[in-house]
Amino acid sequence: MPDSGGTQFIKPQEIIDSLNIIQGMKVADLGCGNLGYFVMPISKIVGKDGLVYAVDILKPVLDGVESRAKLEGLTNIETVWSNLEKYGATKIPEASLDIALIINVLFQNKNYQDILKEAARLIKPGGKLLVVDWKKSGVPFGPQVDIRVDAETIKQAAALVKLKLVEETELGNYFWCLILEK
Repeated sequence: MPDSGGTQFIKPQEIIDSLNIIQGMKVADLGCGNLGYFVMPISKIVGKDGLVYAVDILKPVLDGVESRAKLEGLTNIETVWSNLEKYGATKIPEASLDIALIINVLFQNKNYQDILKEAARLIKPGGKLLVVDWKKSGVPFGPQVDIRVDAETIKQAAALVKLKLVEETELGNYFWCLILEK
């Protein structure tokens, strides 16, 4: 049975390619998970002049990312322990990120707007936020349908924190995807 993160159904490289990430960028995976599905490949793209922040509330997850980065010889990854629901808690310079990712995180939280507000604080003007989460369809895996959040709710919450919808797509049968801009 797949894990509740759904990475077996999401192709990280396709998402990364769609974001036009280039060398030297600063990118954060907000709620990165312990395998760094997005952190590791993005680190290779942004190169030695770029920086990738791996952010999570679970310290063991961050330890896992650090171990994997060390094994892969990646030195441009910085782990950040944070509660994304608390405005100002994430120790990343304000308005410094080119791109932030929130992938399969929102269904685990009720304070969507607080998380989006914190992400918006970290993104520079013109920067992008990619949000991916489970559709509210009843499939026999993934998180319970009643705890999933729909894209419409997130679009409304994003507008309240001054994030503008740039693109809305579906990722396969199980996920929705929003690209927002500050």
